[in-house]
Amino acid sequence: MTRKITANLYMTLDGRGAFPKYPGSDLPTGDPDEPDEFFRSMWTSRYDDVTTVIMGRRSFVGHRDVHSEKNRKPKDPKFMFEYSRFLDRVDKVCLSHRLKNLGWENSRLMKGDLATIINKLKREKGGNIIAEGGPRLIQEFIRRDLADDYWFLVMPVIYGQGPQYWRSLTQQRTLKLLSSSAMPYGELVLHYSSVRK
Repeated sequence: MTRKITANLYMTLDGRGAFPKYPGSDLPTGDPDEPDEFFRSMWTSRYDDVTTVIMGRRSFVGHRDVHSEKNRKPKDPKFMFEYSRFLDRVDKVCLSHRLKNLGWENSRLMKGDLATIINKLKREKGGNIIAEGGPRLIQEFIRRDLADDYWFLVMPVIYGQGPQYWRSLTQQRTLKLLSSSAMPYGELVLHYSSVRK
């Protein structure tokens, strides 16, 4: 079975890879110990089928310093501890030319051509793969048509600053909408598959 690669994008309405504050952005929805629909779609429901997470350097360091279980705060919601345990045990691939010491169990450093790395990972044994990074990394997945599907969290903010997801492409990328849902504070969760000839 071929390993499927999903790219996760977190963006404002103007395509910025940022997490701005807006009404509701810092409030838990529903049961504080249960993940909301966004978190279930992008993470919780995938714990059983994903065995590798690919991150760029900044994303890797940020996740390690905030989301590893040893860095959890006692007051954090129960589902975030489950997320941390998932991240601790999953195979984490950090794409970096500069980082030397990863400092997180089950992590490895890979560098070089992204398509070559992806082809190598797809040949390895394991479940599906998530690409979890900022705009620069995800742009490469889009530009080189490396992702099989995409999960978008679109925040109800026109931000006007920060790194951009949408830059020039040499050719069009067509996606097929698989599902869409609106969150309580105006966010959209969109799931697309890649349309390939």
